[in-house]
Amino acid sequence: MNEATRETMTVRSLAELVGGKVLCGELDACVRGLNSIAEAEPGDVTFLGNARYAASLETSRATAVLVPEGFQGTGGGKACIAVGNPTLAFSMVIRQFGPKKPQARWGVNDLALVDPTARFDADEVSIGVGVYVGEGAVLGRGTILWPGCFVGAGAVIGENCELHPNVVIRERCILGNRVTIHSGSVIGSDGFGYEMFEGRHVKIEQVGIVQIEDDVEIGSCTTIDRARFGRTLIGEGTKIDNLVQIGHNCVLGKHCIIVSQTGISGSTRIGNHVTMGGQVGVAGHLVIGDKVMLLAKSGVTKSIPEPGAYTGYPAKPLMEGRKMLTYPARVPELMERIKRLERRLAALESGTADTSAE
Repeated sequence: MNEATRETMTVRSLAELVGGKVLCGELDACVRGLNSIAEAEPGDVTFLGNARYAASLETSRATAVLVPEGFQGTGGGKACIAVGNPTLAFSMVIRQFGPKKPQARWGVNDLALVDPTARFDADEVSIGVGVYVGEGAVLGRGTILWPGCFVGAGAVIGENCELHPNVVIRERCILGNRVTIHSGSVIGSDGFGYEMFEGRHVKIEQVGIVQIEDDVEIGSCTTIDRARFGRTLIGEGTKIDNLVQIGHNCVLGKHCIIVSQTGISGSTRIGNHVTMGGQVGVAGHLVIGDKVMLLAKSGVTKSIPEPGAYTGYPAKPLMEGRKMLTYPARVPELMERIKRLERRLAALESGTADTSAE
């Protein structure tokens, strides 16, 4: 990231920026960039966000490192700045030295297609090249639609939202304020509903919406299906990774974390502060309570009302689930034991039993 450097500051000034305390090192040393512990060069700032990398500080070439309060190491001669949360504090360093985000141009690009009935203040939104805004859509102040976005008829997007290139917001869906959606995601596609009739799958119309509350962030290529009736709801502050599928009529609570390749089947209700690791699968029409943590690749087939960590397929409380996961690895050993017992039994029945039969 050194090529993105724009200015220089001293270690003393850096400590003031992040609200930290210099434990060791030269206060007047200059920093001008940032990088990881392994790749940092002289002049760079790095951070110790995980104790397992503490040994790497000895060989790191960084000039300064953000460390947790109570850090006891020497830092290999580097300036060590103690902060409450090095990972969070490093975000301030990124804003200082990292590459600047592209700046939106306010107004409506001449190559956008905007229905005349759409409602927004043209001076306080940014509508990029190739954007389509449908009939009766509403855009809040400070909202950015990057090139190629689609906003369907009657959709409502709140203030200070950012839709990255090629995001689709289908008709009548509702976004709150400060919602960020990354490239390629689709909000409000039809729910997956069919009935078998005379040997054919007949599509069931999906006439509900998706509603996304304030401060939600959704990764790339994620799909959230509209409800059959009513709404599919994503609660305030929830963060959804790339490549996640959320079925129709699901309700996700507030401040959840949903990691990549998770699939949540229709009409499932999820509480607040729920975490789902990568590749979690959740069956439909279930209830998952507050503060449930589902470890990666868990398969949920029954409702989980109680908080705690769960793993395995079907998902079980953590210790029980881990035990279940170890059993398949023991199958070869158990099969060999069964074969030895069968040989011994056969020898006993034939009257030739001895220790060699084992």
